[in-house]
This record gives sequence, structure tokens and C-alpha cells, in this order.
Amino acid sequence: MTGTVYKSTGSWYTVKTEDNSFLECRIKGKFRMKGIKSTNPIAVGDIVDYELEETTDVTTGTITNIHERKNYIVRKSVNLSHQMHIIASNIDVVFLLVTINNPPTTTSFIDRFLVTAEAYGIEAVLVFNKIDTFDEATLDEQLYLQYIYSNIGYKCLRVSSTEGKGIEELKAMMKGKVSMFSGHSGVGKSTLVNALEPTLNLKTKKISEQHQQGQHTTTFAEMFDLSFGAQIIDTPGIRGFGIVDMEKQEIGNYFPEFFALKDQCKFNNCLHKEEPHCAVKDALEKDEIAWSRYKSYIQILEGDDEHYRSDIYGDDREASDKTRQS
Repeated sequence: MTGTVYKSTGSWYTVKTEDNSFLECRIKGKFRMKGIKSTNPIAVGDIVDYELEETTDVTTGTITNIHERKNYIVRKSVNLSHQMHIIASNIDVVFLLVTINNPPTTTSFIDRFLVTAEAYGIEAVLVFNKIDTFDEATLDEQLYLQYIYSNIGYKCLRVSSTEGKGIEELKAMMKGKVSMFSGHSGVGKSTLVNALEPTLNLKTKKISEQHQQGQHTTTFAEMFDLSFGAQIIDTPGIRGFGIVDMEKQEIGNYFPEFFALKDQCKFNNCLHKEEPHCAVKDALEKDEIAWSRYKSYIQILEGDDEHYRSDIYGDDREASDKTRQS
């Protein structure tokens, strides 16, 4: 029998069966996924084969096989730096929730997420949330970020869960698809899901005033069926988003505006760093590429997985101010 994993708590997996009921399952033995050093063999969104176990009073299942994944998205394992944790699989579109100041979402974080989505073949949409809380300066910052990313070709949406702004547009983008919401803790994922589907009543928590960070409300990824013909995977808040298993030569390919200029560089293996006659650096000097994007690229290229976590907008703001004034 075949079903879809809707929730994983580490040892038990909730599988939606073909007759639309839910079954708690364990895995049989150890799964070794080809080429993936993962802390979790099975992820939400996986299509699995299972057998019924009726040895106890409650019917459970045993997962015997995982179908090949269309795609998946990962983050580095918290404790094991050389391993990764698969957040979810078989995703049609991922919505990255971005907040400007409560809590701040850095461009470094946005870019790492977009690079990962590009690398794993998943459409990414930026959702600027909490627009009802913006003052003039915050609005200016948000519109500037929207300008940067929409110019590259990413869809951007402005949303307020509390005032219902942008909700119908978001529903239209999600209909008939498996969507994933992600972003830092506190950006309003659960509140937004509740605005889309009030009957779910997901738990929400307020932002920690002291640290301007959200408190984790979602412990495990979980998929939900929505009444307007969509499925959503709600994920735990991600504080850091390290790039996993990428060769230096391929990183620039996941920046669409860099990739578009690649064939104009003098060297076909150009890293857009010190090489002469680099089309990307020429475009950067002409302000045709955002400095914040180039800075993110260099951080990823140099394997700098620490600075982007603590760098809350300061340098990005300076760079964007310089670009606007020039």
C-alpha cells in the first residue's frame, strides 16, 4: 500500500493513506538514501510504501520503501555539521516569509534560501509579511527589497495576516499545489496559515522583545490539506541556513542574474571574484546587480556560515543606501 508522509516526529510517521485516513507508521530497519548524508531518512512529503501491523490493539504500519523524490529542501543538521536534515520533499512551491524588523530577515538569509531552492529545483516566492506594521522607513526598505528580487525574476507578495491583505492572491498561487512556508521564527508562518485556513488553529507565540526573535512554535514539519484545494507544509523556524554540498563553480549558477551573464565572462570557469573581464563584476559596478546579492554570493563562496546569522541588516542597509544615492 502507498501513502504520503504528513508528519514526522523522529520515530513515528503519520501517513495519509489512499482512502484518505491517517496511519501511524515506523520504519523497517535502516534506510540508506543514495548520496544523501541525512539525519532523517524520511521527510514530510515523501511518498512511501507500507504494510499494516496488527499485532497490538491499535493498527499501525511499517514503512518498507520510499519512492524517488521529485525534489527536497534541506538545512544543516544542528549538531552534525557534515550532515543535513531534509525539511520536506516533493514540493511544488516554497514561500519564504520575510519580515523587515520584527524579527529582521537579512538579505544574506533570503539569498541562501533562494540559492538552495534553485539548486533543488523548487519555485520560490517571497512573501513580505506584517505590512500593516510598517512605518515610512520600513516600507521604503521593503519596497527596495521587492524591487531587487522582482527584477531578478522572483515573484513577490505583500501580505498582512491580521488585516487579510494579500490572502486571496496567496491562495490563488497555492491552489492545486504542495506549498511550503518557511522563514525565521516569529515571521508569522502559523498566523498566516491560520488566516488562510482558520479551522487549523495553529499555535502562535509573540516575538521575544529582548532579542527581536520569534519563539519556536512549530517543532516538527507537518503537512495540512486546505479547503481551497491546496496542501501546505508548515515548518519549524530556521535561524541559520547553511548551504550544503555545493561546488564553488556551481554557486553562481543559482543566482539567476549571475547565470544570465556567465557566457559574457572571459573565462568559462569565472568565479566572479578576482578574474579580469568579468561580466558580473562589470554589472555590479554599473549597479545592474545588487551589492547585497554579490555580498551573499561571496559569503557562500567562502563558506562563511556564521556572519550572516548575526548580521541583522546593517551592512545591507548601507549598501542599499549607497546604491539608491548614486
